[in-house]
Amino acid sequence: MKKFFAVLFLSCVAAAVFPQEMPEREVVICAPLHVYDMNPHTAAFTAEAQLFTGLYEGLFSYDPVNLAPLPAICSSYKISRDRKRWTFFLRNDAKFSDGTLITAHDVKNSWLALLATPNAPFASLLDCISGASDFRQGNATEQDVRIEARDDFTLVVHLNEPTGHLPNILCHHSFSVISKNQNAYSGAFFLKSADSSEIVLEKNEFYWDSQNVKIPAVRFTLSDDYTENSYRFNNAEIDWIMGNADASKIIDKSKILVGTEFGTVYLFFKIQNNIWAKKEFRDALLEAIPYDKLRAKFNIKAETFIYPLPGYPEISGISDYDENDALKLMEAARAENGISKDERLTLLFATTGEGILADCAQILKEAWAPLGVDLKIQTTTFERYNASIPAWNADLFHYSWIGDFADPLAFLELFRGDSSLNVSGFKNQEFDSLLKEASKIDSISERYKLMAAAEQILLNESVVIPVSHPVSAHIVNTDEIGGWKVNGLDIHPLKYLYITKPPFSKVPNLVRY
Repeated sequence: MKKFFAVLFLSCVAAAVFPQEMPEREVVICAPLHVYDMNPHTAAFTAEAQLFTGLYEGLFSYDPVNLAPLPAICSSYKISRDRKRWTFFLRNDAKFSDGTLITAHDVKNSWLALLATPNAPFASLLDCISGASDFRQGNATEQDVRIEARDDFTLVVHLNEPTGHLPNILCHHSFSVISKNQNAYSGAFFLKSADSSEIVLEKNEFYWDSQNVKIPAVRFTLSDDYTENSYRFNNAEIDWIMGNADASKIIDKSKILVGTEFGTVYLFFKIQNNIWAKKEFRDALLEAIPYDKLRAKFNIKAETFIYPLPGYPEISGISDYDENDALKLMEAARAENGISKDERLTLLFATTGEGILADCAQILKEAWAPLGVDLKIQTTTFERYNASIPAWNADLFHYSWIGDFADPLAFLELFRGDSSLNVSGFKNQEFDSLLKEASKIDSISERYKLMAAAEQILLNESVVIPVSHPVSAHIVNTDEIGGWKVNGLDIHPLKYLYITKPPFSKVPNLVRY
């Protein structure tokens, strides 16, 4: 999941307290201002992911605390002895917001539509289903995809290999059930209205768990005016700011909630038909980078690609560098490929050219100049950046990625050869084989060993340059909003929010900044 770069300067954090519930009212959320992709099959930003926790639901949904999969439209399931056939039993009371019943046929059609959607970033996570990969890549028909709706409430899926983490994957909004009626939604809310400044959701009275949805509406106000957003929060006009605020202007600092995220900010090479596709040249570049300077302005420095999970094996990260060894590596790479040691080489860095990224570009430019490499910067707007990467003929790019489920696969899938998330062009047979083998294993510790080996290959190939692990920072009125929990995926399901008893008095907002 792609992450917005939003920086908050924080002073302190206090624990949230959730008093007794109060009469219903809408919750107002201040969200980043950008063009929202309202298609769950193609949306990839965290802002859309948060919005979709209200509008859409699939067989499973996220636990609000630990993001483990909870049964949603699926009431139960069973797995065959060979662990390659999954049978899902759907609720008989699940309905879209227009009142029509949600059936196994709707689930099947939603997944097939995802697989058939060009540039759907998360579609390849269904490659574990027999026939899905071939259909997704245009080499088979939908009849070849082994998803079977046996009746209205029974869905049978046949897998290529055992995939124990399938419920974790199916929590993601890409695998939600989508109605043929564009104005009907499977989640706890439906879309009431949307424009460039505001998105309003109202409660779906047909939702299967509507009795436990305590708020009648959610209003997303879209703004990147940090000062104004802070003022409106102080003035009790906003309940929750999704990072786009000036924390120094928040009166009650206990409302600033900070958490580490299961994510990584990193640079990566696009493997194209030029010298930067050759490992020996990338090795020289990585040996020359002063990582202490590159990561200096980030809160949590990253030496590895995957944020360390409990029980995940320790691997050799990227932190050491040596200018003299870098020169020797570059000389050897030039000699091996018949390139004069005096020839200047050009490397194109594609970026938005803003803030810390501009500083990173300057550090790389200075580090690589002694190697005879001229770093040239190409820029586009933030809104266009990620969509431009597949067709952009540049050599180096940046990404900020938040795992969509708490598993290393959420990151390693970005570099699997046939993955729809792979925009780097990296292909490595051993890497892919390790991921395939890991999918067959139920033991978490054994799976982690194989995936750690795959990550080590990725780092050893000098394809990625880890920079930092991001920090989530939200401002939430915990005096009046309950059900909001800090978690590693930075996803907060809207159905669990409720209004609590307000305090006896509030700090007055005497000054408008």
